[in-house]
Amino acid sequence: MSDSWQVGKAKTKGLKKKTERAVLVGLITGRTTETQAKEYLDELEFLAMTAGAKTIKIFTQKLDHRNIRTFVGKGKLEEIKDYVEANEIDLVIFDDDLTGKQTSILEEELKRKIIDRSSLILDIFASRAQTAQAKTQVELAQMQYLLPRLRGLWTHLERQRGGIGMRGPGEMEIETDRRIINDKISQLKKRLEKIDQQNRTQRKNRGQLIRVALVGYTNVGKSTLMNILAKSEVFAENKLFATLDTTVRKVVFDTMPFLLSDTVGFIRKLPHHLVESFKSTLDEVRESDLLVHVVDMAHPQYEDHINTVTETLADLNCQDKPTLIVFNKLDLYRERYFDELLDQETKDEILSETKQRLKNTYQHENLFVSAKLKENIPQFRSKLESMIKELYEVRYPYQAKTW
Repeated sequence: MSDSWQVGKAKTKGLKKKTERAVLVGLITGRTTETQAKEYLDELEFLAMTAGAKTIKIFTQKLDHRNIRTFVGKGKLEEIKDYVEANEIDLVIFDDDLTGKQTSILEEELKRKIIDRSSLILDIFASRAQTAQAKTQVELAQMQYLLPRLRGLWTHLERQRGGIGMRGPGEMEIETDRRIINDKISQLKKRLEKIDQQNRTQRKNRGQLIRVALVGYTNVGKSTLMNILAKSEVFAENKLFATLDTTVRKVVFDTMPFLLSDTVGFIRKLPHHLVESFKSTLDEVRESDLLVHVVDMAHPQYEDHINTVTETLADLNCQDKPTLIVFNKLDLYRERYFDELLDQETKDEILSETKQRLKNTYQHENLFVSAKLKENIPQFRSKLESMIKELYEVRYPYQAKTW
């Protein structure tokens, strides 16, 4: 009899995760153009792929306002219902936040798992969190997301169930859930404050080195640049939110030391409660002396991404910090937008004009690089070194330097 168990020979631990089949649903309202809606849904598809789902179909509908009960119109809902039943769809993902009532109605109508953009991002964050701080922040954001969406259906909140004497006098089931979540939020905030205090102590012990923070939209290549500059092995992957925990490395250019940090990427429609929960992670950005804003210039909406990051930095009161904008993925940009028949002189002229336009638009120094091919990295290092040196000269004007 053959040994079908293969004890001790499995290469992976645990059960293999099933790839769920999903459909995406988005609205084109008066405030959103068709181009913007397509861009949002493309990003939602990337988010779904990052979370482990395969997008089978995308549904869109033009409406002046979302339906307060079903998000989409009655006809579109019937179309989605027929499709998910005929194609063995596991979940339906909506591009905007749903209320608890909308989720209940949609689950009843479609008989499928219903999630929205915020819950999808939270799921990705939960799977990527590694440190105690990140795990606590994600759990806090999840609790804050659940609180206004309680529908009396939760069985995983560690509450005692039914029966005489199991609840306070006159207390309803949903009120019990709400009280338990509020207590949990209070505990998580206290735990996070303790972790923040420890992190503040660590930052104080780093001396007076100039601090540089890599910031930017998610999946633009910040971690890859971090690995090149710091010669480290920070996790980098072509997925959204590959980096969730802030990584700090000491880097030395010739004899000049500084601290380089890689931060969590930003994204459009980022849930407010998630931004609030992760503000302590973004303390590295607040306390930095210099920002390196990394941009994926090959992305068709990269200027919208720049605006999203700029707005987030303004929320953190970091908009006035010295900033170097690094337009990454130059190799992919050429591949997508340059005709093969163009000669090198014409290509250089187009890039030069683009560089000047972007400099005039955003009022910051900028560079074009390819982290993947390490193209123009020496120029990037040289520019970064000169900017750091200027900051040191301002901070220590009377102290002799050895670099």
